[in-house]
Amino acid sequence: MKWRMRYRSRTICLSLAFLTIFLHLLLAIFSLPVYHQPCNPPLLPRTHILRDLARTGYTSSGNSGPAEPPTDTTHRDYSTKDANKETKGHVHTPSDMGLQVKQGGSDSKNMPVSVGHHDSHQEDPMESALFKLEALFNHPLYNMPSSPVPEEDWLLKMKTTVKASEKSSQMWSVASQEGYEDVQWNSSSNSHHPWLRFHLGITRWQLYPHRDPNMNLLTQQLATHRIVSAVQKSGGTQLKLVMSFPNYGQAMFKPMKQDRDEETDYNLYYFSDFERHNAEISAFHLDRILAYRRIPPVVGRLVDVVKEIKDVTTDRKLARTFFNSPVGSVCFYGQCSYYCSTEHAVCGRPRNLEASLAVMLPDLSLAARRTWRSPWRRSYSRSKLAKWETEPDYCSQVKKTPPYDKGTRLVDFMDLLPNSISSSSGNMDRHHYETFEKFGNNTFLIHLDNGRAFGRHSKDEPSILTPLEQCCRIRRSTWLRLRLLSLPKYRLSDVMRASLSNDPLHKVAPLLSEPHLTALDRRLKTVLEAVDRCLKRATKDGGGDGVLYDDIANLKDMITPAG
Repeated sequence: MKWRMRYRSRTICLSLAFLTIFLHLLLAIFSLPVYHQPCNPPLLPRTHILRDLARTGYTSSGNSGPAEPPTDTTHRDYSTKDANKETKGHVHTPSDMGLQVKQGGSDSKNMPVSVGHHDSHQEDPMESALFKLEALFNHPLYNMPSSPVPEEDWLLKMKTTVKASEKSSQMWSVASQEGYEDVQWNSSSNSHHPWLRFHLGITRWQLYPHRDPNMNLLTQQLATHRIVSAVQKSGGTQLKLVMSFPNYGQAMFKPMKQDRDEETDYNLYYFSDFERHNAEISAFHLDRILAYRRIPPVVGRLVDVVKEIKDVTTDRKLARTFFNSPVGSVCFYGQCSYYCSTEHAVCGRPRNLEASLAVMLPDLSLAARRTWRSPWRRSYSRSKLAKWETEPDYCSQVKKTPPYDKGTRLVDFMDLLPNSISSSSGNMDRHHYETFEKFGNNTFLIHLDNGRAFGRHSKDEPSILTPLEQCCRIRRSTWLRLRLLSLPKYRLSDVMRASLSNDPLHKVAPLLSEPHLTALDRRLKTVLEAVDRCLKRATKDGGGDGVLYDDIANLKDMITPAG
């Protein structure tokens, strides 16, 4: 009897144990999908950012910054993304990574969720910034409809007629020189190299179009193609070289002269500052972000001082300046007006040298350019002030002087000076600008020589805004884009960080330090506050329409109805 009771107890215990195990397994199976559900934030309500940006009643108070219009769900705020990806080396855009950012809203369940050792609740700043950059370039302000370019608005054109003796081939051939390729071009764009496509794409109003399919090929060429020649660029105050490639493309070379985090000495005058290679690169990216497209494409590159400069140069004056430093680095200094001496030599580490390479504009024999003296040129004197620094009503004189008395030249200049490169990057060295002669006075201003930008992040130069404050005139499209970049969804520092991450030198170190990126947001706020003061002053005087030059009359067609 006792044996039977013991047997029954054992059976009951084993059954309970198996039941417990089964229930635990069942609970684990049903709980597993719950742990893998993405924790995405709810979508924001549908609003219309473009309509709010278009309001002229823009206000800012105190230090709180510009008043923020409601966000728009047609351009998703990727700053709250949970997805994380480990980036190594070159950072791609969301499109390159196979992620789509469309005009219309998308369900949060389609958002990719990464797996790995990263915390799934921790935001990846670089990936978030890349999505912001893509969303910015997809915004209607960057994709406004435009009419076809008239024939007379192209800078260069291919010949459509040839001599009878040339009709058999209809081909332009260049015999191979030492180091160069055999070149055969015809009227088909498929036979053109990227630098030639860039030249043929220049129009009256921009150097290249938005979303230019040729841009990746062109920058890749600048960064990777073999250098077959390096000679000094004549003129200028500091060392510059002209690099040539096997396909007859050329680029302007500016070497690294100081560390990226090193600020300009406060005791130096603006005309004594060094030119920085990372400033040239950063200025190009900022120009694209502001949708001006008036700076020739620039890319960073690590150059072998011996193999790619000393061994290929035919410039005897340059070749005589090479020497080895006490620690074995290869150095050179060339010949120029300033900073070309052994004390200011450019040295590799021990042979590799960081530099910026900017694609050259068409030769002056093909596309002549005119140089204009800036009305707000500085005195370049240690003791004298310029006229605009002492006369508050100086702009009234400028408005009566050609070419600023008609057309768009004045608002073009406002884009050049206070709102784009100079104010946002602290470049005080703006004494001249250039235009293509073919287009007369009705064309864009070419933004060249940006090497003195991004010199100081801890100090802003308020005098750079003087033209804007004296004239109170700005393009509406410029003003709207600046306001857009002040919003967290498209924050200027974030999209700038993302854009610069695609440059080859980003693998070495970020091209702009975080203090410089923070300074961009601060200076952008200062520009918007200056425009706000102009609008308030004009409204008080009964002439509010005189501040904003309306260059986007079709804005109403781009705004969707509420609902």
